[in-house]
Amino acid sequence: MSTVRKTLTSAVSAAVLAGGLALGAAGPASAATCPSSASPVIDGASAHWTLSCSGNNVTVSGWLQDTRADGKCALVRINAGNGEYKTKSACGSGVREQFSFTFKGTKEAQARLAIA
Repeated sequence: MSTVRKTLTSAVSAAVLAGGLALGAAGPASAATCPSSASPVIDGASAHWTLSCSGNNVTVSGWLQDTRADGKCALVRINAGNGEYKTKSACGSGVREQFSFTFKGTKEAQARLAIA
């Protein structure tokens, strides 16, 4: 294989790998209003949550699970429409954690699954 071809192949492989690692670091944000649910899966973590409203409050509840023995934790970050912020983590391969957060004065929240 020529040197140019090897260099090009290495560069393309590195770009694909870097893109995959960037995607694995955090799942897409799920900005939502009531009622809604999401079940994101990224490399090393999975989760499920629902948004439910009562009056002018939103509750985000569900679970997250660390799915890889890599010394990192699965993390759910929730930003509510009222500016409040909550997190929950699950650490250790196979560990699943439940969460439920209620935010007052809003009917929307943005949740994100990540590895930290």
